Order: sequence, then C-alpha cells, then structure tokens
Amino acid sequence: MKIAALALVMLTLFGGSALAAEKGDVLPRFGVLRADVVNLRTGPGQRYPVAWVYRRKGLPVEIIAQYEEWRQVRDSQGTTGWVNQQLVTAARNVVVKDTQRTLRADPNSSAAPVARLDPGVIAHLMECRGTWCRIETQNTTPIIRGWLNRVEIWGVYPDEVIR
Repeated sequence: MKIAALALVMLTLFGGSALAAEKGDVLPRFGVLRADVVNLRTGPGQRYPVAWVYRRKGLPVEIIAQYEEWRQVRDSQGTTGWVNQQLVTAARNVVVKDTQRTLRADPNSSAAPVARLDPGVIAHLMECRGTWCRIETQNTTPIIRGWLNRVEIWGVYPDEVIR
C-alpha cells in the first residue's frame, strides 16, 4: 500500500519520468543532439518559447529530466532547457574543455602525442579506463584516435565505465 502511494506521488510530481526510469532510462545520462538545428525550449512542449537554437549536430548534452516525449537537457556551458526526444540519441560524444589539449597514443601523460585539440572540439567517446578516455574525432580526414584525461572533456561522469 505504501509503495503504491509513493509511486502515485512520484508520478504526480515528475509526470512520466518515474515510469520512464523504470523502463531503463536512467537519469541523469548523456546523449547527443541528432540534428543540425535543435530548438531548446523553456518547457516540455511546442507551446513553450524557444530559448536557444543549437546549430551543432553531435553536441553532447546531459539529460536531466523527462516528461512524456520531452527531455530536459543541460549543455557543457550549463544552459538547460527542453528538447523533443526525437532530437536526442543515446550515442556518446564529448566536447574538449577550456584550453587546447594533447591527445595521447596511450592512456598516460607520458605517451606520445597524437594531436592537439582545441576547446569545443566534439569527439566520439569510445571507452574510458580509470581517469583516461579514448576518443575519435569527427569531421576530420583522417579520423584521429587517442586518449584524453576525463577532466579534459565534458560528456562523461567521473567514475563512469565506458567499454
């Protein structure tokens, strides 16, 4: 009886997000913007005004809440708003933080440098081991793969294991 009452309270407070979490949609989690143009709205629906327009397909976002087919997201700058679920994928990308970073051949700071990446570069997240994550650049020819320390990127949690 108490569990049913708690479930009803959660459903009332969080809309469909409590049910979605039961289906395996863990919150928070990271995702990626699917389209070249994505409207960030002030609330979960078409009736809410557009607060920002993203023009960067592949940008990583953190999904922090859900309501029906809407996802509340936060970007690497801390901006939050709502996007339709069809505009977010479960793919994993990261963005290089703050300053130019050295991509390494192996997961240690003394490994040979592979490339230098400017802040804001988006890369596909391939795996993370300890404090290091292996990434591959997108929109470059040739594709560049290497390792960055996870504190140098945004789009992965501090203790998250990616394989």
